[in-house]
Amino acid sequence: MNLSTSPDPSHPLAPYGWDEGWAAEFAVHAERGLLPGRVVRVDRGQCDVVTDDGTVRADTAFVTPHDPLRVVCTGDWVAVDTDGSPRYVRAYLPRRTAFVRSTSSKRSEGQILAANVDHAIVALSLAVELDLGRVERFLALAWESGAQPVVVLTKADLVTDPATLAHLVQDVRKSAPGVPVLTASALAGHGVGELAALLGRGTSVLLGASGAGKSTLANALVGEDVMDVRATRDMDGKGRHTTTTRNLLPLPGGGVLIDTPGLRGVGLWDAGRGVGQVFAEIEEFARGCRFQDCAHEREPGCAVLAAADNGDLPVRRLESYRKLVRENRWIVAKSDARLRGDVRQDGKRKQAAGRAAGRAKRAGEW
Repeated sequence: MNLSTSPDPSHPLAPYGWDEGWAAEFAVHAERGLLPGRVVRVDRGQCDVVTDDGTVRADTAFVTPHDPLRVVCTGDWVAVDTDGSPRYVRAYLPRRTAFVRSTSSKRSEGQILAANVDHAIVALSLAVELDLGRVERFLALAWESGAQPVVVLTKADLVTDPATLAHLVQDVRKSAPGVPVLTASALAGHGVGELAALLGRGTSVLLGASGAGKSTLANALVGEDVMDVRATRDMDGKGRHTTTTRNLLPLPGGGVLIDTPGLRGVGLWDAGRGVGQVFAEIEEFARGCRFQDCAHEREPGCAVLAAADNGDLPVRRLESYRKLVRENRWIVAKSDARLRGDVRQDGKRKQAAGRAAGRAKRAGEW
């Protein structure tokens, strides 16, 4: 997160995050007579860019590479033509942070959801049972992006018992070390001011499944109905994708908010550091393992397994950690031939160990 460079409050783009750092990065493009702006929406090869001249429509054809992680996305600072029909985005400035997930395609490509984000707000609806594993998955991506995660439990007015609400908050906090966990009811106005104060200036991205109440929360933070809101299904709390594009919205108290469509799939994308930060206590236990490359499965002298056995580490947390580590390693191996070989060898070793354990067990029974 980079909020160290002070913005010039008189600059037309200051409400969108323009500061001295961005001005310095843009200098080379200014010499070419281009105009700075921030992407507030991307749609089918074109984008809306807020500039000194107002919001303009620009084509991204000149900066659309084959690499899906390098396409123009909401939150990017770009250099656009000063005139023309259509105008074109000629370049985008180096990103300070980037929120990336893997796609659901078999090719497992990365997909960038938002750029230059300071806070990642993970919205979870209290209208349905909390999925702590999904919380940990979102947080791993958020930490990896370079943003500060914030968990918001939405629709808190549906939990009328204060003790039950406190228990739910505590459960999430145990799964989100180092992360603020807030409750909010956008319709009742509860918790919105606290969240807005926490976000301060900077850029925030709002993440969560469809039906989590993101658009309602976005409207409450912005102070007006800028996002369409539809009712969720009573049976499972899910809703249709009322938000179909990523939109960057200025906040009345300062800063901007990027609202995103509901995410059905949240695949990791090279998020090893993020996983380690979500499961900081497991990484700490692992320092006491006998072997440096301990996988925390069946190895002798494993401090992580010992912590799970004596109750210091919840088994659910360990299982979630293993799942995310395996998934992330598989994703990374897709683009790393040497690691692919290591993954195959590791799988063969585990299969051999399983067969040996089975033979030993059968021999004992016989």
